Amino acid sequence: MNPTLEIFSQGEEVVTGQTVDTNAAWLSEHVVAMGFTVTRHTAVGDKLDDLVTLLREISVRADCCICTGGLGPTSDDLTAEAVAKAFDLPLEFDDVAFEQIKRFFMLRNRSMPESNRKQAMFPKGAERIDNAWGTAPGFSLQVGRCWFAFVPGVPFEMRHLFSESIQTTLASRFLLRPGKLITIKTLGIGESAIQERISAIEIPPQVQLGFRASPDDVQTKLLFPHDYPETAVAALASKVAEELGDSVFAIDGFGRASGDLVFVIDQLMTVGGHTLAVVETASQGLLAAKCIGLPWLLETRYEQSLERLRQKLAVTVNGNDLIATAQAVAGAIKKTGAADFVLVQLYAGDNKTFHDKDQSIILYNTLLTGDGFHQTTHSVAGPIKRKQNQAALLALDLLRRYLQHKEL
Repeated sequence: MNPTLEIFSQGEEVVTGQTVDTNAAWLSEHVVAMGFTVTRHTAVGDKLDDLVTLLREISVRADCCICTGGLGPTSDDLTAEAVAKAFDLPLEFDDVAFEQIKRFFMLRNRSMPESNRKQAMFPKGAERIDNAWGTAPGFSLQVGRCWFAFVPGVPFEMRHLFSESIQTTLASRFLLRPGKLITIKTLGIGESAIQERISAIEIPPQVQLGFRASPDDVQTKLLFPHDYPETAVAALASKVAEELGDSVFAIDGFGRASGDLVFVIDQLMTVGGHTLAVVETASQGLLAAKCIGLPWLLETRYEQSLERLRQKLAVTVNGNDLIATAQAVAGAIKKTGAADFVLVQLYAGDNKTFHDKDQSIILYNTLLTGDGFHQTTHSVAGPIKRKQNQAALLALDLLRRYLQHKEL
């Protein structure tokens, strides 16, 4: 059974919502990958008695705890004092820590306030965790069944201390058997539809199935025990991916991480030596922004008015046939530009509909390549920023589907 780990975040700014606790998410991802079972995330404000109570509770129920925050020089930084009170340990002055803090200020030609002396006080028996990135050293301590590590709440400092010190210590103190996580990334299909499509697949009880939806994709996660046969891992992941079809744009867990949709497209465009020109409407420049700095994107243009776009390109189309218009626009750009591919995104719906979260717009995406036109149509609803983001992603996904299908 994997050792249990809790993450304890301290700070009034965390519990009041003034600061988003990104530390807990980052730490969870890393320790789970190491082989821990994360059982709780807890946040407590700057109240000494609450901190003391929680520390005592954790010490008897968890194998490990990483605590972030509360190591600064001000009166609301109470971590060391809380640990001392919780476990009846006197605070002791650490000369090495104090010299490191003084040196931090000296190298920046600043005088050290007397309040920073507090940061060199640790509970008796604690081991110092050096911090080359700020003034607050961390410390670790074994209490009962639990090994505690206390680190600064500043994310930049916390990550360095974890990577440079804590991770190595965890690996030496605990018997860790990390599971194998397979992440199947999809676009254009929701969580409920994914669940329905894969419902006929028998998921063994020892395999954890989970889902994560974000603005840019939906991830289906399969977490296998450390001793699960590799062939069985591959077989189950393949079954799930097969049921999800060409909505799958990447699968992580079998080697190098694939990254997001644009990363996948970049790899395909680079390997194929292709170049691209883009016309945006609903995404209003966001598509180009997602591809910023990529050398294969030769030309982009945004036009709010479809009529002006027709006029600028001298495109004549009868009626409101947006598919025919998109094809004509793509053809006109292909004739005058240097790109191999042309991606055109148009949408049906007036400005009022575009801004109304309760009304849908219809996206028409057309990709012109050397073997002709390729098209998709989608209905997109929600707030204007969601419509903008989905418009960018769904247009790019047409390019991705073509490139991946072309490689098959």
